[in-house]
Amino acid sequence: MKTFLGIDPGLSKTGYGIVSYDGSSYKCITYGVIETDRGLTSGKRLQLIYKKLKSIIAHYLPDEAAIETLYYAKNVKTALPVAEARGVILFTLAESEIPFREYSPLKVKLAVAGSGRADKHQIQEMVRMICRLPEVPQPDHAADALSIAICHINSEQFNEKIIEASSGHDSN
Repeated sequence: MKTFLGIDPGLSKTGYGIVSYDGSSYKCITYGVIETDRGLTSGKRLQLIYKKLKSIIAHYLPDEAAIETLYYAKNVKTALPVAEARGVILFTLAESEIPFREYSPLKVKLAVAGSGRADKHQIQEMVRMICRLPEVPQPDHAADALSIAICHINSEQFNEKIIEASSGHDSN
């Protein structure tokens, strides 16, 4: 059984979620949010994200990870801190030697809910159902992180099926 770490990056709140998958069912291992105090300098906040994520990785030892890409933002003041947080997260994953992939918000919505127009509540409900949780995971950033992990699992399963199908055709 493999475990997958999903990450929803942010400077104030970085969501994380770990999901295991055995080939037929999903199991939510843990989820939460790394919060940083707005009163701290950007450097201290980024350092806190690094340390907490490093601790989560050391405790749960995920096999693979997935992170949401930075979507187009009209407000540069909010986009830059998220980009900085993503940089620290990508560094932490690379330093921990965890293979990772990046997914756009649209790809996550398609993989989890089957529609790129799914709203936040639809995605959260699908995460609850897929992971067989009694309630929608809270806070939102944690639910988003779980959806990113599920997207990665679904994408990997799809890729494996394509490889299997094409290898079967190669024998002709």
